[in-house]
Amino acid sequence: MTSKVYFMDFRATYKDSGVAKLRRLMDAAGIDRCVGQRELAALKLHFGELGNTAFIRPVYIGHIVDRVKQAGGTPFLTDANTLYAGSRGDAPNHLTTAMANGFAYSVVNAPLVIADGLRGRTETAVRIDKKRFKEVYIGTEIVNADCLISIAHFKGHELSGFGGAIKNVGMGSASRRGKMEQHSGLAPKVKQKKCIGCGDCAEHCASEAIDMVDEKAQINPERCIGCGECILICENGAIQIQWSQSGEDFLERMVEYTLGVLQNKTGKAFYINFINHVSPACDCVPYNDAPIVRDIGIVASTDPVAIDQASVDLVNQEPALPGSCLSTHTDAGADKFRGVYPDVDWTRQLSYAEELGLGSRQYELITI
Repeated sequence: MTSKVYFMDFRATYKDSGVAKLRRLMDAAGIDRCVGQRELAALKLHFGELGNTAFIRPVYIGHIVDRVKQAGGTPFLTDANTLYAGSRGDAPNHLTTAMANGFAYSVVNAPLVIADGLRGRTETAVRIDKKRFKEVYIGTEIVNADCLISIAHFKGHELSGFGGAIKNVGMGSASRRGKMEQHSGLAPKVKQKKCIGCGDCAEHCASEAIDMVDEKAQINPERCIGCGECILICENGAIQIQWSQSGEDFLERMVEYTLGVLQNKTGKAFYINFINHVSPACDCVPYNDAPIVRDIGIVASTDPVAIDQASVDLVNQEPALPGSCLSTHTDAGADKFRGVYPDVDWTRQLSYAEELGLGSRQYELITI
């Protein structure tokens, strides 16, 4: 079955601004069918780590909020707390970070609610009975919402290849326990020859799983939560995931969590992907590298699989920008995300999501 994905580019004029096109995009993709009168609408997004500037501009979020209100809904902005050390590991710091990054009420016109509570333990178990999990643990406030609007910054990701709607919903909506379950078994390995003994990884590790022994980093797999932050912290490429054992497992776990989040949202979920400042890594890191392709546009759909497939296709059909981290896979049509993360088979998140009935990889791209 072919799904519809609606697309707008970033071209604008005095008479037709970008935010006006965004409203037409949401209208065409059918946001009114997903949001009902007086329904509590969870706008699931990523507020960005302190120091990161690649996240979606809050002014766009304000216009999406206004459109949800026009549809009759009561919107709130939400995300769940993180596993790793950073600025979003508990609700007070998470909210403070969100406001520092511009997501204040005066800008977005909606309240902020952390989905899994003060310390990431406010969760609801959702029964799914699938291959990896029998039940999954989702931030309670997302489960309790009447409808879900996923607003994802489409970019690279060190564990899933890319992050789009599926990751935003599945990984992003999970409680701390749920994130732990998805990452379990992903303990990275240190290449001793490349390790210079700087200790940055050990200092950053939230679970104190990295020790410095004889001026070399060593990871204790029993303490490691598999968040992957040390991979990005190490500037020498000395820390790598052992993908031969765990790549497909991780991607399937993430997709099953997406299934759990959407369990009670049939016909009540809507997806928007912003394909701009396509950074190589997640917005969870406290910086962002140069984008790998030009700013492309925004897509919207009611199908999370189709929108992610369309987004990755739009990125890959572009030539790489000069000066980015890409040294291979730079031509138009080349797989940019395999160029950044050669050991990650990102296709598995889409094929498994299709197998679970979350949507279709076949789509029709309709330009607004």
